[in-house]
Amino acid sequence: MKPHAPLTVLVVDDEPRSLETLRRTLEEDFTVFTAESAEDGEAIMAREFVHIVLSDQRMPGTQGVEFLRRVRDQWPDTVRLILSGYTDAEDIIAGINQAGIWHYLLKPWHPEQLVLTLKGAAELWRLQQENQRLLLDLRDSPEQMVQRVASRRGRLMARSGFDRLSRAADSPLNAVCGLAQKIAGHELSVLITGESGTGKELLARAIHFSSERAQRAFVVENCGALPDTLLEAELFGHKKGSFTGAHEDRIGLFQQADGGTLFLDEIGDTSPAFQVKLLRALQEGEIRPVGSARSVPVDVRIIAATNRDLEADVASGRFRRDLYYRIAGIGLHMPPLRERPQDIPLIVGALFKESALAGRRFSDAAMKALGAYAWPGNVRELQNEVMRALALADADLVEADAFSPALRRAPMRRHAELPDFDPAGASLKDLVDHFEGQVLTAAMHRHKGNKTRVADELGLTRVGLRMKLARLGLAGGEA
Repeated sequence: MKPHAPLTVLVVDDEPRSLETLRRTLEEDFTVFTAESAEDGEAIMAREFVHIVLSDQRMPGTQGVEFLRRVRDQWPDTVRLILSGYTDAEDIIAGINQAGIWHYLLKPWHPEQLVLTLKGAAELWRLQQENQRLLLDLRDSPEQMVQRVASRRGRLMARSGFDRLSRAADSPLNAVCGLAQKIAGHELSVLITGESGTGKELLARAIHFSSERAQRAFVVENCGALPDTLLEAELFGHKKGSFTGAHEDRIGLFQQADGGTLFLDEIGDTSPAFQVKLLRALQEGEIRPVGSARSVPVDVRIIAATNRDLEADVASGRFRRDLYYRIAGIGLHMPPLRERPQDIPLIVGALFKESALAGRRFSDAAMKALGAYAWPGNVRELQNEVMRALALADADLVEADAFSPALRRAPMRRHAELPDFDPAGASLKDLVDHFEGQVLTAAMHRHKGNKTRVADELGLTRVGLRMKLARLGLAGGEA
């Protein structure tokens, strides 16, 4: 399959430095046009074919939402995004309702996350075009439409199974997937915990598509990305005129997921006030759109996820205990990538296939570098590194110098492994040494081998830490 031709992105920002930085960040993956005002942006769109528009919100003259509303009227197929350093709920609501904004990005933005979001917008544009072509092709044939929808659903289910979670025969992820498969067909709420980037949404999708709800919708909402007022409107829906910016009725995600699964990501970031409203909806099996006098019954399975320690938040009063037990019918924990380095070659192989560059491979030195890195960003960071390396490498054999400076500078993770230990018959000293080694290893993981920080955390001097590492045979004990 040939790779897609790069789509065109128009970036509008009244700050020249910000505009130039955005251009440089995106130009490797897109054809980029830039404008310092809404008026200049409209002039560019009048003469160029633009697929995606990324606009700053607060600009002199015409502001971002108003500009994107005009874009929606004149070029409705264009995917529209807002970039802003402000989180005013009214701005966000107006953007969604008036301008049909697909995504609201906050400043300061992270380059890799920005590129991933824009790639998602590009995929959305392509899917919109494909959908329009299919509607034209099948306009006079409902039977063919039914077959095409069923075929697409089948392909989606095939791409969303447990085998999408690449893992080796001895991976700690196997136990998680095994338990998830067992409970997938039961109407249990599921709470998935784990660090960011470990694949919590992939696991949630696999559970949904292995359940009796697989023929219905799987709907996703990131609870940590929105203020309470907007999150309530997004989940429950709202009536026209119920608040400033509500210019039309809007069906909420609970209703969109009716009969299917609602995945609530980063649920630990919700406020106690919103938790009360969510708990009521889950207990009663019905929601009330904002501004409506009538409740609407809904049938959804809840799968929630968080990178926080919710049990600790419950103990501190930050997260409601009754809501915790409502969403945690069963708990699943996604292990971080540093705890399953044996899965890295399989993940890399899958990424090579998806990139249509199956003929390429990493050198032994490159694979060793990937296996030695601690991966604080987990699988998402690994995906970024692989795609970056494939884009920069000229030869079929990709070397380690194609990786980012952060990965190349990272210390080799030799301290990640402890020798096998059998406690049966071990002396007290051996047991204490093994426990001490585990504590030191975990601390070295957390601080990426930085001995000064490890020593500070454990209350040791740097010399004392080095002596302990040397005595226990762990890397880092050398002078």
